[in-house]
Amino acid sequence: MKVGQQYQILKITGGSLFDGTETDNPGLLIQDGKIVAIGAEALSADADQQFDASGCVIAPGFVDLCCNLREPGNGQKGNIASETLAAAHGGFTTVCASPETSPVNDSSAVTHLIRDGATSRGSVQVLPVGAITRGLAGELLSDLAGLKNAGCVAVSNGSRGIKNARILRRCMAYAHTVGMTVMFSPENQALAADGYAHDGQVTTRLGLLGIPEVAETAAVMEMLLLAEETGVKLHLSQLSSGRSVEMLADARKRGIQVTADVAMHQLCFTEEALAGFDSRFHVRPPLRSEIDRKALVAGVQAGVIDAIVSQHQPHDTAAKQAPLPATEPGLSSIESVLSLGLGLVRNGELSRERLLSALTVGPARIVGLSAKLAAGANADLCIFNPTAQWMPSAQTLVSTGKHAPLTGCELDGKVELTLVAGRPVWAGAH
Repeated sequence: MKVGQQYQILKITGGSLFDGTETDNPGLLIQDGKIVAIGAEALSADADQQFDASGCVIAPGFVDLCCNLREPGNGQKGNIASETLAAAHGGFTTVCASPETSPVNDSSAVTHLIRDGATSRGSVQVLPVGAITRGLAGELLSDLAGLKNAGCVAVSNGSRGIKNARILRRCMAYAHTVGMTVMFSPENQALAADGYAHDGQVTTRLGLLGIPEVAETAAVMEMLLLAEETGVKLHLSQLSSGRSVEMLADARKRGIQVTADVAMHQLCFTEEALAGFDSRFHVRPPLRSEIDRKALVAGVQAGVIDAIVSQHQPHDTAAKQAPLPATEPGLSSIESVLSLGLGLVRNGELSRERLLSALTVGPARIVGLSAKLAAGANADLCIFNPTAQWMPSAQTLVSTGKHAPLTGCELDGKVELTLVAGRPVWAGAH
């Protein structure tokens, strides 16, 4: 199957379909970018291309709520072409582009620049997320109405905090007025200070500067209270502590409109990953304790946490080769998300159904998309072999950033085909 070629009629046979639950694939027919038939009608139809998905899972394309495409700006770290292709390799058909660009996406002009670049050079659908404050400085509000009209699906302050609660309240009230979801990474800047690792046993042993768990939980509580008052749709991005999951569940019981996500690496790794001063695992928020990790996994399994994200942050080699405190935070993770998740499934910590739901319908609902395998739906699909293995390495990774977790290790879960509107954007050896 040729990447980029638009087949008039494509028939997919064999394997299993995931649409909330997994069932045997009765046959799937795609025409003009849409799913036109499932079942006997699909099997009996003629097609100019057929794909045998035996041994594979056919799922809606994954949706990533937090992806850094590094464009505009930061060309040495990646661009729309390289990072959307990496997303396709990971099975993602839609990514939300972080506002942390250069210049920052705080105006309709930058939003249009991102959308135009995605249209001309992107492999997958790109949904811009606008900066809620100018320059992401956490002080002056951006033109949210203008950002919405330009195509932003939500607003955020990226990985940076808001200066104080008064400004945060104004941000939420304005977003509620224009009908936009706010996505915030909860962190109290005063409590986090100059830290770069979890304030726990590893920081004590190695002499690292820690970020206490309360830096997150204090911010979560503040945001929940302000969301309750303003009525804004709040999305908590990249939770890292078990206590935050408890607070999220309690808020929902009180009727607060709040959703949340967690980065895959928070579900798989703990503070111990930094024990060897491995700069790949310098991430923000930091990897926390095993108790926190298990609570986050349980939150996904219970549906309290709606979505799993990549929090993909590609860097050039120099950004990760300095002494640990001087390195830049972030993992090149989007190509490994599925494999890491299947590792949790193999270990019995997470069901495959919940993993796939948190990569498809959960995040899709937050940004107003549908992730259904049904006649009439867009043919945005990921077909992966859950038992086939691949090895992340400088040669196999598509992203400009090569600092992926578990490089040099054989991982389960190989994406065989990614379709966007029926067009192959990634095709592995099959």
